[in-house]
Amino acid sequence: MAENTTAASAKRKVSWLAGIAAFFAGLMVWGVVTAQPGASFAPELALDLQGGTQIILTPSIADGQQASQEQLSQAVSIIRQRIDGSGVGESQVSIQGNENIVVAIPGIPNPTTLQLIRASALLEFRPVITFTGSTPLAEGTELSDYESLSNEPTATPVNASDPAWISERIQRQFEELDCSTPFRGPGQVDDPNLALVTCDETLTNKYILGPVEVQGLNISDASAGTITTQTGASTNTWAVNLEFDAEGTTAFGNVTARLFGFPSPQNQFAITLDGIIITAPSTNAVITNGQAQITGSFTQESATILADQLKYGALPIGFEVQSQENISATLGDESLRSGLLAGLIGLIIVVAYMTFQYRGLATIVLGSLIVAAILVYLFIAFLSWRQGYRLSLAGVAGLIVAIGITADSFIVYFERIRDELRDGKSLEVAVEAGWKRALRTILVSDAVSFTAAVVLYLLTSSSVRGFAFTLGLTTLIDLLVVTMFTHPMVQLLARNKFFASGSRWSGFDLTAQKASYKGRGEFRISKAVPETKAAKASKEAQKRQTIAERKAALATKGDGDE
Repeated sequence: MAENTTAASAKRKVSWLAGIAAFFAGLMVWGVVTAQPGASFAPELALDLQGGTQIILTPSIADGQQASQEQLSQAVSIIRQRIDGSGVGESQVSIQGNENIVVAIPGIPNPTTLQLIRASALLEFRPVITFTGSTPLAEGTELSDYESLSNEPTATPVNASDPAWISERIQRQFEELDCSTPFRGPGQVDDPNLALVTCDETLTNKYILGPVEVQGLNISDASAGTITTQTGASTNTWAVNLEFDAEGTTAFGNVTARLFGFPSPQNQFAITLDGIIITAPSTNAVITNGQAQITGSFTQESATILADQLKYGALPIGFEVQSQENISATLGDESLRSGLLAGLIGLIIVVAYMTFQYRGLATIVLGSLIVAAILVYLFIAFLSWRQGYRLSLAGVAGLIVAIGITADSFIVYFERIRDELRDGKSLEVAVEAGWKRALRTILVSDAVSFTAAVVLYLLTSSSVRGFAFTLGLTTLIDLLVVTMFTHPMVQLLARNKFFASGSRWSGFDLTAQKASYKGRGEFRISKAVPETKAAKASKEAQKRQTIAERKAALATKGDGDE
């Protein structure tokens, strides 16, 4: 019964692994057959292997002034976040000289991605007319045709906070808005003279905002700091301090004078970055000196982030496309072929060594490596389709290193089995006992590799991240393959007549039961050594005996006593 249970468990694990592979393969087939965007059986390649498109942008700010290096760095950060958010991986965004921004994207970018790159980081101040919590729409709800609805105010608005701005179209958009789903088009530009329906950054509340009253361009500075009391004492409460230029001071003073007398939520003004509300504070005083302070449940980190968004998102930088051209791969197909050839050579060497060392067990090694390769290929192709992942040469290097990690797991497992055989156990018992001992070592080894991959991914540049990602992915796959394929297959082979027979070609040579370690581990005493020193050497040799030698000596002594 136990033998049947072991075999059934082994077959079940292999079936589960086959099911995982079939599931992802089926998804890929479905994606290709139904022509899903980006679906392909082949993984997408990164800029260094495929080439792509290079766009040179010249940013400018108001009155023809030159953007500072600090402002350019923030613009680079915004563009990189937009490209990553569009699902394009392995892009490069950098500053060229003192005024240009160079964007390099693998492959041919679609119009949406190009619009994301060119769009300004637009910061605006709009009054809050109303808001409510966002709730998901009922399944199957059809959205209205907003273009067919009137966007004219219901009456002549008195000011930007007047509910008359809520037209028929605005009201319907507000009612049907679900913040948990995409609600803004890439690069969408809103009319500053009309009301706006949008959500906050947390995607928990939806708002109707009035027309723009203060432009982000009018912020001269923003900083994070602790609140100071009227007596000059500093508190531990963090806030964001704003300074406006002359035009902004006048406009902001007029806004706060009007909002200060309104009830909530009409006493709030929303600060939007690219149409998304990053904060919506209430007006607690009339501010006419151009210096405002935003308070709330800020930490030092959150206050600093908001200050940076207000300071640098307020440019707004208009991008002029200086040039757009196709660029060739920096490494190209030849390097890819060389990398894959290196991986193939490494694979052949590993299999050859395993064949020499473990004979028939090399079939398990070869099968496990093939299964691991199939899973890695399926996962990378799936991530290329669904997450925009692109395979770089550094990623190929991570795949090659993974061959050694996987081979190390086999060696640990097989040697543990041999240790148990030397201990006199039967093959099936040795397989189970060896697995329990090997699993701990394999888990520790893979944990170290995975931790190193995570650290590299979080702390290094994009080129090294490609290596770290594939290293981490293959480490997890190694653990999956060893537990759900290698061990179950060894369990099944242990029940096979050829492997159970102890043939020298099986890799389970049962003569190892009587084996003892000789050679460098054995102490030989010269005849020229005095007897006293020989006795000391014998005691030392006895102390340093291997486990197998000690057990053999005890067994011999027991036979002699009988």
